[in-house]
Amino acid sequence: MTFVYNTLIYIADFHLQIAQFFSKKLRLFVQGRKQTFAIISEILTVQDRSIWFHCASLGEYEQGVPIMEALKTEYPDYKLVVSFFSPSGYEVKKNNTLADVTVYLPMDTKYNAKKFIKAINPACVFFVKYEVWPNYLFELKKNNIPAIIVSGVFRQNQIYFKSHGGFMRKALKTFSHIFVQNITSETLLASINTNNVTVSGDTRFDRVSHQIEMDNSLDFMDRFLHHPKSVCIVCGSTWPEDQAVLIDYINNAPSHIKFVIAPHEIKKEAISQLKNLIQKSSICYSTINAGNTSDPLGDSSVLIIDTIGLLTKIYSYANIAYVGGGMGTKGLHNILEPATFGVPIVIGKNFDKFPEAERLQSLAGLFSISNAAACSSIISKLVNDKNFRSKTGRICEHWINSNTGATKQICDYVDSHILNKK
Repeated sequence: MTFVYNTLIYIADFHLQIAQFFSKKLRLFVQGRKQTFAIISEILTVQDRSIWFHCASLGEYEQGVPIMEALKTEYPDYKLVVSFFSPSGYEVKKNNTLADVTVYLPMDTKYNAKKFIKAINPACVFFVKYEVWPNYLFELKKNNIPAIIVSGVFRQNQIYFKSHGGFMRKALKTFSHIFVQNITSETLLASINTNNVTVSGDTRFDRVSHQIEMDNSLDFMDRFLHHPKSVCIVCGSTWPEDQAVLIDYINNAPSHIKFVIAPHEIKKEAISQLKNLIQKSSICYSTINAGNTSDPLGDSSVLIIDTIGLLTKIYSYANIAYVGGGMGTKGLHNILEPATFGVPIVIGKNFDKFPEAERLQSLAGLFSISNAAACSSIISKLVNDKNFRSKTGRICEHWINSNTGATKQICDYVDSHILNKK
């Protein structure tokens, strides 16, 4: 099976070399990996030891951040290396100031694994959530370098639990420890005799819980919501499918309701299409003048955020949040960010692979809708019934606070079992 896997990796690499000429994303994927070892050699010396985090994409990076911050503070002598598989993670975070080195992970060949691990000289390695790359793991095991999964999620349909999944089970068993988000994952792993497992929860709860302690004030939001009776509905990370179910309510909402829409796609064409759907007075963030109190921001009903990096703070102003991604197939976006501020949440119908959404729905802090009528109905109820809105928001806030602590569990394990021995 090892031969088959390695052959498939080389075949995949060959096809990617060709496919890059037809896709910008694949071109970033291929060309970015050509820079990996040069970036490492510019920053790390042969004397350096590192702590390595591998993240598939942006979401996994966010899950890793609380652990990265804690370990960087506790072990300042180690360099922090972060690798990404996907361009959607690397291209956004390649200039982050937390890691000493941020690179694409080279393809999972034996040669690359040996060269990469030698180049970064890790004392320990963290794979965030669920990526398992056999050649890297076998090389780490060969060199007695501990590897840990954090915020892991396992499902019955994954290859590890299939009769033909022996090779991947072998790779999975190289991990020194596996920290999972839920009991279901622990039970599944036990079914394949993998018992070095701790149910620690999701480190994203630790990440978002810290946000409430920060300065979340935004001058433009204060001006947009200047009227004390305004009700603010924040529609975060929306796709066209989400906007389709929201637009009827937006266009027919009472005048005291203010909408902030932060689309996932902020290209000019996407913003233009969104503006064409809106019948109320609207304004884009890119056109407001932060120093001019006479601009039309306060008189607008809809504020479109056509930039990135502001949504988390904007959620602190929300009375109600609609979190996008669930009406289509792109994947539900982060519901934890509004929840930490005690904001009731509405999402689309497709969230079966998001256990946090399923859990919050079961607690009645989140509502799923399947069409425009259902969307208008639940938002109207949240707007008109202040007690219902407050109760729902408190459920969200309590849920966040009761699920923190994963970072401490993981760091305690590292302190007692790994880095204190180095």
